[in-house]
Amino acid sequence: MLLEAIEHRPKGNWASASGPGTVELRLRTKRDDVREVSVLFGDKYAWDRTKAVQPMRKFASDALFDYWQAFVTPPFRRLRYAFRIDDGQTAVWMTEFGFEADLPANPQNLFEFPYVNPCDIFEPPAWVKDAVFYQIFPERFANGDPTNDPEGTRPWGGEPTPSNFFGGDLQGVIDHLDYLSELGVTAIYFTPVFEAPTNHKYDTRDYLKVDPHFGTNEKLKELVDACHARGIRVLLDAVFNHAGRTFPPFQDCLEKGEASRYADWFHVREWPLTVKDGIPTFETFAFTDHMPKFNTENPEVQDYLLGVARYWIEEVGIDGWRLDVANEVDHRFWRKFRDTVKAAKPDAYILGEIWHDALPWLQGDQFDAVMNYPFTTAVLDFFVERKLDARGFADRLGRLLAAYPTRATEVAFNLLGSHDTPRLLTLCGGNTALMKLAALVQFTFIGTPCLYYGDEIGLTGGHDPGCRKCMEWDPARQNRDLLAFYRWLIALRRGAEPLRTGEFRVLRAEAGERVFAYVRASGQEQYAIVVNNQDQPASVRLALGEGTWTDVRTRETVDTPGGAAEIALEPFGFRVLHASAS
Repeated sequence: MLLEAIEHRPKGNWASASGPGTVELRLRTKRDDVREVSVLFGDKYAWDRTKAVQPMRKFASDALFDYWQAFVTPPFRRLRYAFRIDDGQTAVWMTEFGFEADLPANPQNLFEFPYVNPCDIFEPPAWVKDAVFYQIFPERFANGDPTNDPEGTRPWGGEPTPSNFFGGDLQGVIDHLDYLSELGVTAIYFTPVFEAPTNHKYDTRDYLKVDPHFGTNEKLKELVDACHARGIRVLLDAVFNHAGRTFPPFQDCLEKGEASRYADWFHVREWPLTVKDGIPTFETFAFTDHMPKFNTENPEVQDYLLGVARYWIEEVGIDGWRLDVANEVDHRFWRKFRDTVKAAKPDAYILGEIWHDALPWLQGDQFDAVMNYPFTTAVLDFFVERKLDARGFADRLGRLLAAYPTRATEVAFNLLGSHDTPRLLTLCGGNTALMKLAALVQFTFIGTPCLYYGDEIGLTGGHDPGCRKCMEWDPARQNRDLLAFYRWLIALRRGAEPLRTGEFRVLRAEAGERVFAYVRASGQEQYAIVVNNQDQPASVRLALGEGTWTDVRTRETVDTPGGAAEIALEPFGFRVLHASAS
């Protein structure tokens, strides 16, 4: 037993309050080094009367480690605990002070989770686990009202550039809500809709006004109401890291310099505000001089931005915020932001844009979830870049599952493309069969899937601006087979509770192979997903277990003598199998 590999801390993703009176505990061991782990726990003030033992489940593995998990219920919200680790030959106890052959007589040496305070419980909105998101770049989705088109608007469907306009607006979205409902979408994430000079609107001029090229505040309210009538939630983009150059307080600083009453609203290294050797004298998003960075430690800035967050919830009824460049804003501001948003709408979804490890923001006091770009990378590395074999892909997913508390993972924003990345079909080299495999994993993995507008009908495009093409509304120019697949996939997820909330278990992931299989299970109901990520047929034997398994698409029964089945797969093919006690 390699003791140096064993890890636990009584906080973060290792120990978290996950429900009223419930604590999620985790332990890490070297991969394939330990046979079983159990946790001894009880109340610190009544140890002898309350102590109990509970086995832990190996819920994830990566290239180096196994991760064990247990959900325990302290009898009086206070928790003291230790782990018993057994490799089949030797058993040790792990306490706060290290490893011992015998459990210490003094329970004060054990780990402690002092108290499950209700306000510390990580409670993301329950609706998010069941949601299917659809991301819309408003300027390129549909032109529903030509009277508000910007000057120089190009004909719909032309080649996008960083600066041109095609007239997409909020009315265009309203006009196509039936399409989204038929697709199965239950939530929309809009990139910024507030007044700004660019087509992307990430350089805000007025945070309390819908851009006139998109419509009006009243039109946004009409859109939100129409969405809610269809059971569709609405998420807006909060660009609170930085404003735009035309933002009035920044214009005042440009005009008056240090004498401006807004001088402390921004991070200024040197006056006047200018650019020297390509570097602005004030802090910005990247080095973009038309995106000055807010000083969110300034109380006036806090009041202004928190007022914006509250306004659109209270006046228009939005269901949450996506937070742009979230990891460059101070944690104290985001804690105030969460308090403000949750006071206005307790089940609002707070989603941070963070491309890397985000554990510090996912402790229940800031964000509900982050955009899961590490998941994006893992899927692309397996299906597109071919950097990973099946074993490597399973390891990468296991590492993701261990990174955050389960409640955060269940509402992670799983995407395979966005306005900041090349189109999925382009990355797949136009291979729609390969694209379907990636999408299948996206919609059947733990977390909340998001579909980037147009992917479902075969839009292509490279990096920005190529990924921001106009939506294609002519059925003759859409990939109808791909659209039918996404409709089926979304319906599958929405109709299968294990695919939304069930546990994840790898069935087959061998080194050197490109067939990957896993199970999502909840209670007695299970789904097995098998993908063949190669251009040749494959046949694999899977230990499905006893029961009656049915192919979800063909409705054919799968023979499982002795609990195992031979599964045949076409090139770039897949199988989705279902079994239940009934």
